[in-house]
Order: sequence, then C-alpha cells, then structure tokens
Amino acid sequence: MIVEDRELKIFSGQSHPEFAQKVCESLYIPLAASKIYRFSDGEIGISIEESVRGADVYVIQSTCYPANENLVELLIFLDALRRASAYQINVVIPYFGYARQDRKTRGREPITAKLVANLLEKAGADRVVSADLHAGQIQGFFDIPVDHLTAVPLLASYFQEKLKDEIEANNLVVVSPDIGGVVRARRFAEPMHTELAIVDKRRSYDIANHCDVMEIIGHVEGKVVILIDDIIDTAGTVVKAAEALFERGAKKIYAAATHAVLSGPAIERLKNSPIEEVVLTDTIPLPEEKMLDKITLLSIAPLFAEAISRIHSNDSVSILFR
Repeated sequence: MIVEDRELKIFSGQSHPEFAQKVCESLYIPLAASKIYRFSDGEIGISIEESVRGADVYVIQSTCYPANENLVELLIFLDALRRASAYQINVVIPYFGYARQDRKTRGREPITAKLVANLLEKAGADRVVSADLHAGQIQGFFDIPVDHLTAVPLLASYFQEKLKDEIEANNLVVVSPDIGGVVRARRFAEPMHTELAIVDKRRSYDIANHCDVMEIIGHVEGKVVILIDDIIDTAGTVVKAAEALFERGAKKIYAAATHAVLSGPAIERLKNSPIEEVVLTDTIPLPEEKMLDKITLLSIAPLFAEAISRIHSNDSVSILFR
C-alpha cells in the first residue's frame, strides 16, 4: 500500500519508456512529466515538468545500448532532480550496464562498475533498484542501499508450467553455462527439484565476447535441459553450451536469461542453434527485428512495481528476492 504523507513520482529516461509505463500501470499512477531534448551539438538537456519538492522520486533507466548515452542521460536526470529538491531519489536500473567490468582480470584495467556506482551517488542517487547484477558484489560498490531483485522465480515459474510432465518424469536438468553461474542455476532448479549440470568453459580474454566450451559436468544424455544465465549478449556462451549439450545426447534444449542484450551476431546464432526456445525478460527493450519465433519475452515490470511500492511504504523487500 502506498503511503500518503510523501508523494510518489516515477520518471522515465529514454532507454525503455515502455517498461516505465508498465510499472506505472501496475501501481495505478501516471508517469511523471519530463522533457528530454538535445542541443545542436548533441548535448543532452532535461527539464522536469512538474514539482518534485519533498517527493519520493524513482527514475527508471536501463543502461543498455547505447550504454554511454543512457548513462549520461541518467546522471543528468539525477542532477536535475537533486537541484529540484526531491526528498529521495531512487534509481531503478532494470539492466545495469558495465556490470561485467567488476574486477581487474589483468594489469592496468579499470573497474568500471565501481566507477559507475560512484558517478550515480555523486549525481544524487539515494538508492538503487536493479535486477540480476552480473556479480552480486557490485552491491558493495555503493555506499547507499541497493535492492537487488531477481528474475529467477519468474523464469522458473514459466518452465514449471511448460515442462511439468518432464519434471514429474524426473527428466529435466538445469544447466549453468559456467562455474560462476552455479548459485543462480541451483536457485532456479530448487523449486522444480531437478538435477544440476555445469558447463566447464575456458574463456579467451584476448578476444572480446569469446569463449570455448570444454566439458559438461553432470548427466544430460536423453534429458530435457534448461540453460540459465543472467545475460545473453552475443549468444556465444549459450550457443556453444547448447551445442556441447546436444553432442552429449540432450533431448531438448531450452535457454533462459534475465537480460536480452543480444548484440552483434546473437540473433543469427540463436536462430541456427539447437535451442528450442529462449525465454527472456523485458529489462532491455527488444526491437521487432530481434524477435525470433523461438524467443519468449516475460515482463518483470510487476516485480519492480511491487518493489517500488514496498520501498515507498517502508515494507520489507526481501520477500521479493525469493
């Protein structure tokens, strides 16, 4: 229930206005008015078109492609709200760009996820709400509260209904495409009481977005498998994993992920892969030209709406993590 003593206002950046509209519809409130424009030299300008003084404000902006444009727009938006005397500025980032640059893998590299956290705080953010950060430790990069939501229950619920016969026959295996995703895969598998398998891969850091699948840990022969990951970017990881599973006798292969980055050759790779269906959420806008017949898009906007409602009314958000 939304409290009445402090007004709730939701603004949208330009990265994903459809998502922001879905959140507002779930909360039965209108999207707050703002104007985003460009100067002739390409600089971004933002005008807040209604009073936000003393209000709890939420800005919804995925820092997806074009990541730099969307990030700078978000920073300017936060500065405008801070200078307009908003009581609390909450940044809702369904997809947190630069999250994969969360550590140094070799000398003289930046930790860009930490830099982005610093920029958001400096610009005026009082809280961050995001989903399925590439690395959970990114929450520690902030000195403000971070509510880290997950799409795992939403994705698992979809497959529980779709593959209930396979689950009852104990014929389903959940697969993590790498060692780092085992915790996510286990959480996905638990409500379905299924077995777990892992793809052991070797990544080449000399070539961006390139990896080589090495071995499958677990039994997949004759099984229906679900590959679960946080991001599908160029689809190299998930497609190589699917091919390795197919070679080892998997009967049917499904894939699921929270963030549909789908850059470069991703669509062509998925189209030609042995994957039957790819289930994604709408944290990133998916244009029509990328909507393959085998892609299913689920909306995570109601989960974000519930989180916003709970934060605004000072109720627990932790129940939404399960």
